[in-house]
Amino acid sequence: MQDPDSREGYLATARTKPSLLLKGETPRLIDEWQVAPVLWDAVRNAVDERRKKGQFILTGSTVINDTEIMHTGTGRIARMSMYPMSLYESGESNGLVSLRELFDNPSTDIDGVVSSLSVEELIFAACRGGWPASLDNMSDTAKLLIAKEYVDIICEEDISKIDNVRRNPVLARLVMRSYARNLCTLAKKTNMLKDVSAEMEGTSIKTFDDYVDALERLFVIADIPAWNPAIRSATVIRTSRKRCFADPAIAAAVAGLAPQALAFDMKTFGFIYECLCMRDLKVYSQALGGKLSYYHDRYGLEADAVLHLQDGRYALIECKLGSRDIDAGAAHLLELKNLIQHHNEKDSQIQLRLPDLLVILTGGNMAYTRNDGVKVIPVGCLKD
Repeated sequence: MQDPDSREGYLATARTKPSLLLKGETPRLIDEWQVAPVLWDAVRNAVDERRKKGQFILTGSTVINDTEIMHTGTGRIARMSMYPMSLYESGESNGLVSLRELFDNPSTDIDGVVSSLSVEELIFAACRGGWPASLDNMSDTAKLLIAKEYVDIICEEDISKIDNVRRNPVLARLVMRSYARNLCTLAKKTNMLKDVSAEMEGTSIKTFDDYVDALERLFVIADIPAWNPAIRSATVIRTSRKRCFADPAIAAAVAGLAPQALAFDMKTFGFIYECLCMRDLKVYSQALGGKLSYYHDRYGLEADAVLHLQDGRYALIECKLGSRDIDAGAAHLLELKNLIQHHNEKDSQIQLRLPDLLVILTGGNMAYTRNDGVKVIPVGCLKD
């Protein structure tokens, strides 16, 4: 729908008789359908008339307001989020450890499975990002430019085009930079606003929210929601969203961080590494029909990610770049498991399922199961 040679003709057809665009062999893919929202209702009507599934694929790079379509599409159209490529899809992960297999058989032997991904290669993969174009035959420098150009286009054009509201490219970049500084933390919105206001005075919380909303609709920002099990007082469990981008390369590009610089700043890369893990876990969990959240309370007990499947099974996951932090990560996971166990002993009315898996995703090279049952898995070995 955005092909400059055909755009005007397609739009004219969509205005007069959208069903004409649905004629032809199926499955029929309509890319950037959201430029003519009437196509949604046309597809819904065609599905009712033809009574056949799998006829159309509607893809788009932004979210539209539901007010622009007459019907939700319930029962006719299924929604699926598209993410940047995981390390398995881009070829960096060898996929020798399957999350699906571990859920189905937690006793699966993973001991000795090895990832060939070095820390330097992991840093480059995070800075390059999961963009399909990065798999083309080009130099490493050119691959790193993809994320930078993506950020430029988002700030200069897309953030205003999404709803035809003119927004300041400088402010858009400042909001994204604040996200990069607070990546994978529970930073409060008010503190992030102060961060932005320090460089652009007069920015209101309403304006900040508007920019964040636009970036979410562009699939740039992808915050992680909190998991709220009834094991502690609601005033103790933190409920704010974990600040995250859809891809770690966005954070690196916005912050102006090259792989060479991150190699000497592993503390900063630790946050980018966690963002990479969140991206991959979202991709893998989608194939399992799952959803991703995090747990953190005011006592410091945390799980970087909680992966819930539709059937109730779930995994508690910590993301630890280096081997020195594995013991601390395992201690958090075991303490949280014990907390749930203790809750079940005290409250026989509301029983909570114990975690099916305790996992530490590491940037190291070897997978193994610890004596305490925690599975240490290199992110370079993982797949769905």
